[in-house]
Amino acid sequence: MSALEKLATITEKNKSIVCVGLDIDPTKVPKSCGEGPKALARFALDIVEATADSVAAYKPNLAFYEALGPEGMSLLKLICSRIPKDSVIILDGKRGDIGNSSEFYARAGFDIYGADWVTVNPLMGYDSVRPFLDRPDKGAFLLCLTSNPGSHDFQLLNINGKPFYLYLAEKAMEWNKEGNCGLVVGATNPDQLAGIRSASGTMPILIPGVGAQGGDLEKAVVRGTDSFTKPALINVSRGVLYASVEADYARAARAEVEKLNGEINGLRNRSR
Repeated sequence: MSALEKLATITEKNKSIVCVGLDIDPTKVPKSCGEGPKALARFALDIVEATADSVAAYKPNLAFYEALGPEGMSLLKLICSRIPKDSVIILDGKRGDIGNSSEFYARAGFDIYGADWVTVNPLMGYDSVRPFLDRPDKGAFLLCLTSNPGSHDFQLLNINGKPFYLYLAEKAMEWNKEGNCGLVVGATNPDQLAGIRSASGTMPILIPGVGAQGGDLEKAVVRGTDSFTKPALINVSRGVLYASVEADYARAARAEVEKLNGEINGLRNRSR
């Protein structure tokens, strides 16, 4: 099964385009989970168990695990191994280096942690991206127009009458030979999202920035999917993970996911 087919299969099965960001912050984990690495594992796995039949994907961000040292990397491997096999795992490390280094980054993401997709910074060009696209059953989401305020420093630059982010989208289309390339576009850039969707064909778009970062859900969904005709994932992290800091955290996380699904499916029905 190709990376894109797996994504399409799980979105149809669970009737969801929600991606839960597993950015586990030790300072925010409910006290009822206990302390130390076991508490973080319990929290993350409870969230996964509570939401697995209601989301399409999970996106652990490497920074939160690397900061914990070897125990954090073991935790990441454990969490990835316990995510249901039909769910999509997106390893968010924003890798991108010379080809030889990227080859080893790809091996780590795909072979050690079992990711289906990884996030990649494409600024070093095709040779830095190619190792992540060599396997049709794996894929890469390339940074295009990100949700952080600093994205305006470079990504919105006008070059010969065209914004830089559109060059990135068009280049990704050239590299999408195996149908396993996608884009990362922040929900905080709704005015640009429609243009990127148009320039990116049927490539999937990973859309962070809804919720805590202030992105508009309706605009992100409708423009990111071109009114539900093309693939996209809406990533939510803090709003789901920390929906409750009490012992009912897993139930609260599921409730938040179900609320998101309801809102998104309501938009889908309106678009028909």
